[in-house]
Order: sequence, then C-alpha cells, then structure tokens
Amino acid sequence: MEKGLLALLRKGGLTLYARHGTATIGVDQAYGTFQSCQNQRNLSDQGRREAIYYGQMLRYWQIPILSTITTSPFCRTIETARLAFPNSNLQIDPFLFEIFMLGGNLPTVVQSNILTISTSMLEIIPPEGINNIIIGHSFPRNAGLGIISNMGTVVIKPKGQGHGYEIVRKLTLENLAALDSI
Repeated sequence: MEKGLLALLRKGGLTLYARHGTATIGVDQAYGTFQSCQNQRNLSDQGRREAIYYGQMLRYWQIPILSTITTSPFCRTIETARLAFPNSNLQIDPFLFEIFMLGGNLPTVVQSNILTISTSMLEIIPPEGINNIIIGHSFPRNAGLGIISNMGTVVIKPKGQGHGYEIVRKLTLENLAALDSI
C-alpha cells in the first residue's frame, strides 16, 4: 500500500494536512495576540527537528508541493512551515485558529460551522501535478480529520467544491520516512 501511496503522492492533486511539530508544555494564553509568541506554546527542540525532518522527507521522496504553504496563525505552525519548507511562501489563514478552538467548549452550532468551513477548504483540488500543504492543528476525536499526532499528516483526496473529500491515509512522521518499505 505504501508503494501505491508514494506513487499517488508523486502524482499530485492531494492535500497534505499536517499537524505542527511537538510543542512546549503549557497552555496558550487566552486573549494573547498571534504575534506574541511568548503567550503561546511554541515548538520544542524536538518539534523543530521533526519539522526539518518532515520537509526533508517530502523532498527525499520527490513529492511535489505547492510553493505556498498554508498555516495557522500560531507561532508553532508558522515555525513548523518555515523549518520544513524554508524556500516556500507562507499564507497564514486565520480560519485554522477555529480548528484549534474545536478542542474547547464550543456550542454545537459553532462546532458545526467550523467543520462545514473546514470541509469546504479540504474540497479544493490543487493544481494538476502538485500537492497542497496545510500546517495546522489536530481535530478532536470523531470530528473533522480526527486526532493527528505531532507532525502527523492526513493525506486527503479533494473531490471539488461541494463534493467532499476522501481521507486516503493518516501518516505519522515514522510512516512518512518508510513510504517505500512495503
């Protein structure tokens, strides 16, 4: 299956939704600004190594990616993208903060709205021969893409606006390193 997945990734047309690398212990300060990294959980040294390795693996496997990487506005997601893809442009999407908020105590109607918008985001088909990368946050269990490990990736096959998407595979960083082993 991994060999087929590697071929699929090299063909393009997928969205790779990755969770940021391992963050420091603590809690994000409520009311802090995104530009104020001292009020947030940031990448740990391990998270920085994971981010660099992630980018190296995608380059090693020759997986084509869009030159613009979409990230959440948190410092840990921006740093993950910069370390993994130092020669790419970053597009900070404030909506990805909403996905982070799904882990909180939100009214059902708000949760539903966030999941609807995230679905429409994941339905967008990348340009032919290339993959889109989003660096964001894990979803809650049984919602959206579900729980994603640190620097884990959900490989998504978008079906086009209004047509949904298919989860092709969830990968850990270790899975990504062994794409051709099976």
